[in-house]
Amino acid sequence: MNYEAKLQNVTVLGAAGKMGSGILLLTAVEMADLQLKPENNSKNFALNAIDVSPAALTGLYGFLKTQVRKIAEKKVGLLRSVYKDNKNLIENGEIIDQYIDDVLKIVHTSTSIESAYDSGLIFEAIIENSDLKVKLIKQILANNNNDPWFFTNTSSVPINELDTDANINGKILGFHFYNPPAVQKLVELIVTKNTNKELIDFAHEYAKKLRKIIVPSNDKAGFIGNGHFMRDILFGIKQAESLMNEMSFTEAIYAVNKVSQDFMIRPMGIFQLMDYVGLDVCQKIMFVMKPRLNEPDLQSKLIDKLNDLNVKGGQNSDGSQKAGILSYEKGKVVAVYDPEKKDYVKIDDFKDKVDKMLGSLPTTHQPWKSVIGNKGKDKVLTEYFNELKGMDTLGAKLTRDYVTNSKNIGLKLVSDKVTDKEDHVNTVMLTGFFHAYGPINNYFNK
Repeated sequence: MNYEAKLQNVTVLGAAGKMGSGILLLTAVEMADLQLKPENNSKNFALNAIDVSPAALTGLYGFLKTQVRKIAEKKVGLLRSVYKDNKNLIENGEIIDQYIDDVLKIVHTSTSIESAYDSGLIFEAIIENSDLKVKLIKQILANNNNDPWFFTNTSSVPINELDTDANINGKILGFHFYNPPAVQKLVELIVTKNTNKELIDFAHEYAKKLRKIIVPSNDKAGFIGNGHFMRDILFGIKQAESLMNEMSFTEAIYAVNKVSQDFMIRPMGIFQLMDYVGLDVCQKIMFVMKPRLNEPDLQSKLIDKLNDLNVKGGQNSDGSQKAGILSYEKGKVVAVYDPEKKDYVKIDDFKDKVDKMLGSLPTTHQPWKSVIGNKGKDKVLTEYFNELKGMDTLGAKLTRDYVTNSKNIGLKLVSDKVTDKEDHVNTVMLTGFFHAYGPINNYFNK
């Protein structure tokens, strides 16, 4: 089946979620662009947005309308040629409104899995629960006569496991978008020895049309991104626990978050990133990885405790950050949660004390925003880490330990054959996590 034919009837499972809504947006735009081709005027394109939450689906059209408008405004010149035969569309605003309407009319929301029974392509973006994924896939297979292909957005469940348990016969692959899908350029592509070649070819063409960068990952639980991120989290928690010999829990969390952001020149500290993903999501990913990799240490008592206390992070419907282990005001970290007090402690109450304990940043330090776009960043980072290497402060020591551990995680992903190349680890962290440098680097040796 050719590319356009496979995209005539598509379903997104979990369409109102953080990842599903982004996948829905990208696919709706791609399908609308196909339908607007003159040769496709007589064809019907349908995109089924399925979710268990009616309330979340209600807000989906508002999200799509806003995002499609932004996309249309950026390509209004191209759209003018698309609509050149429509004499009623003269002004840019009219063309943009028409395009929004053409995209939205493709999308059909539903809380019923039956809506997927006519689709030839299924995007699965539900929670990291392999049993539920398999159950839904089996139900669709039992009622769908269109030989559907499945793209799972799982960030941790092995694809071969889903293939075998759902008996899909190789018509599934991992197509792991990064959050938010509409912005992030990276996709981790996971295939197995059983994956249908035609499906793989389609995945590459779809990624190319969406201008995504594909990094292949081998079929090991957690893949490259979460294989690094989950272990990075656990090391950050371990560092915080070691600091509690000389400071309080909230002070230690603040200290490690500052080290992993400012000292390591990252866009977010490790605990802010954990909140961004969601502590409940991190917990589920570790639950998937731990038994499949036979790594008993792939679990955090702290994350489990915070989830039990309903401290989960994640984002609000407007994209703003929910409070997790950290609390936020206008996107800025302002407090740390104390599980014993069951309340947040303001950072201003201890910031100066902890900053003094950490010590000053190196004089060659530049913030992440300045480094990330600097064409000469390799020189900047080399000078920075050379200076940091010679410093005797607590902050410098914690940074050296953290950067070294991050590198070791990356090397382990290669030795464990999660990936075949060190460059793949670096690309995932550079592109998917927006790091200024890859973890496998030679800026200094501990």
